[in-house]
Amino acid sequence: MTRQCISLLTPLVLLLLTGLADLSLGSAGEHEDYYMQEMLTRERYNQVQVREKPISSTPDEHEHPRQSKKTPKGKAESNKKTEKNAAPTKSVKAPSKKVAKTKSALKDPNSISEGVGQYSSITEKCPPIGLESLKINDFQLHASSTKRYGLGAHRGRLNIQAGLYEDDLYDGAWCAGRNDPLQWIEVDARRLTKFTGVVTQGRNSLWSSDWVTSYKVMVSNDSHTWITVTNGSEDLIFRGNREKEIPVQNIFPSPVVARYIRINPRSWFYSGSICMRVEILGCPLPDPNNYYHRRNEVITTDDLDFRHHSYKEMRQLMKVVNEMCPNITRIYNIGKSQSGLKLYAIEISDKPGEHEVGEPEFRYTAGSHGNEVLGRELLLLLMQFMCLEYLSGNQRIRHLVEETRIHLLPSVNPDGYEKVFEVGSELSGWSLGRWSNDGIDIHHNFPDLNSILWEAEAKKWIPRKMPNHHVPIPEWYQSKNASVALETRALIAWMEKMPFVLGGNLQGGELVVTFPYDRTRSQGVAMEQTPTPDDHVFRWLAFSYASTHRLMTDANRRVCHTEDFAKEDGTINGASWHTAAGSMNDFSYLHTNCFELSMYVGCDKFPHESELPEEWENNRESLLVFMEQVHRGIRGVVRDLQGRGIANAIVSVEGISHDIRTAADGDYWRLLNPGEYRVTARAEGYGFTSKKCEVGYDMGATRCDFTILRTNLSRIREIMEKFNKQPIRLPMRQLQARRFRERILGT
Repeated sequence: MTRQCISLLTPLVLLLLTGLADLSLGSAGEHEDYYMQEMLTRERYNQVQVREKPISSTPDEHEHPRQSKKTPKGKAESNKKTEKNAAPTKSVKAPSKKVAKTKSALKDPNSISEGVGQYSSITEKCPPIGLESLKINDFQLHASSTKRYGLGAHRGRLNIQAGLYEDDLYDGAWCAGRNDPLQWIEVDARRLTKFTGVVTQGRNSLWSSDWVTSYKVMVSNDSHTWITVTNGSEDLIFRGNREKEIPVQNIFPSPVVARYIRINPRSWFYSGSICMRVEILGCPLPDPNNYYHRRNEVITTDDLDFRHHSYKEMRQLMKVVNEMCPNITRIYNIGKSQSGLKLYAIEISDKPGEHEVGEPEFRYTAGSHGNEVLGRELLLLLMQFMCLEYLSGNQRIRHLVEETRIHLLPSVNPDGYEKVFEVGSELSGWSLGRWSNDGIDIHHNFPDLNSILWEAEAKKWIPRKMPNHHVPIPEWYQSKNASVALETRALIAWMEKMPFVLGGNLQGGELVVTFPYDRTRSQGVAMEQTPTPDDHVFRWLAFSYASTHRLMTDANRRVCHTEDFAKEDGTINGASWHTAAGSMNDFSYLHTNCFELSMYVGCDKFPHESELPEEWENNRESLLVFMEQVHRGIRGVVRDLQGRGIANAIVSVEGISHDIRTAADGDYWRLLNPGEYRVTARAEGYGFTSKKCEVGYDMGATRCDFTILRTNLSRIREIMEKFNKQPIRLPMRQLQARRFRERILGT
């Protein structure tokens, strides 16, 4: 759209804004309740659902839910099930698993009839054309009518989420301006496409219940002449949704070739309105001039295994990487899930299995919400990439591997992932598999140490009675009866064991990097800027990822759901987005030395396999750049006079009320932005010493070692312990008394 068109639309948008109704405020807790409600709804839905053929005819009238027939349960249309048991090989990309749906769609173009509405004789499974992934832009979506701007055709995307406010610019569906069978939502694919099916949902809303129960599908080449998809001589009327969140997929009897496709609702929930969220399945036809390929597609040159992996396949892939690079990788597990699946991690280092003094430890985790699948696959791709690039002599990767101990944990919640993997990318919805098997949100299941620290600060206990770091876990949390997931306990034990310096947990459903604190300091406030003492460092770390991502800081990109994070350089303080007590980020910062951030790596939580190469290109550089930030700041060793490293020595930076502690060998790493700092090292039983340490702009932490002396009191205590706390001169006194008695008695 030109600037003139945009300027003409501006008064219309302002007019719509002035006509909005009063906004009703929700909260993050309401979202959690809504997610849980969807999970329970899905369970009831699956209990009563049976398989049924597409409807050949249905009355064109409003349908009462009690009169509706049962909706067929959707199947995942990916090819993962058929390839599940393929034999392992020593190559990262197994030849037997190279089947790509985008390639199969173009295999035999001559078999496709060019006439609009004509069917292909070959039944093929095509990927989504991109409503949910935003490949289809807003200007490709049109509708017969719209209730208001916030419910326009551009909001009719599968799994799009409404904001906390109702009746605003970001509602959760396309809703028609009138409730009659003449309404439609239309997608312009902008090129001839072989359409194979439709996936639909109702409106995402905390307050409204709106969904379409049946619809027709029409196609066109010119947007004027329309042909209805038929089953022989009869118009097909497809069964729609039975509630608003669970996606329903309908596959056409045969593929149909056209440029435009319309969904025409025929009936809808009796007490609601015509509202839909849609995804279209289709394979683009060959483009002789390569025009659309240049404009819309991103190609990767990395020869990696771009597909979704089941738990078994994930474990197999990690084993293949380990066999290819045995000298720099090690596979281990940190514990088990609630259903007994091991939580596998892979270590990448020049000396795997060993902590090297002076070498920082880094971690990436993914999949704490099992349905946020993209992060899991990105870490599997990252481990393949690093292995292959190390073998090929890539100096950047070799330096990372030789100077950093890297840990990748791709699936924190394998139980949740297996649920969505079984259903498939288009039918999993927004929250299926989000929680652990016992219904716990793992990412927000950590102890709330923020409240403990802030209460101590209010009482002025810091640092005299309580430290400003390594805040202890409360006793109630460690009891067996506490509502703590097994996966959370495993993560905590892992975080306490390894001296991590920097970490990132990959999330999904947005494009933004969030940093602590994740909980608002003011009670009862849902959104409030709540910085840590290291806010300047966290902002840099967040920006290092966001600025190197292909889309996060792009001011021209479409927002995923409701908020334009590109205005904030693709980063945000977690508490100013939505408050959450007991987050992994806050716990990591307050209980360990590790600075932890959350990377929301894509709008689509569970992208189709055909989207994985582009998502890898979107995130690859960011994943590497963020790892490199572990070498920013100061590092060194705190020793005694004999040159022995002192464990748990406290390293303080003047002006920053957050200290860190040395590891078992006395080495430490303190992330800092460029500048000059006065740093102090001290330890129990020792004195303290201070020095100035300068951090430059070049990559590489500044070496800043300390030697501290034992205090006299600590020496006395050590000697007393050696003699079982008896007075040191007692043996001499006993000897003098004996000699005195001998002189008196003359013996």
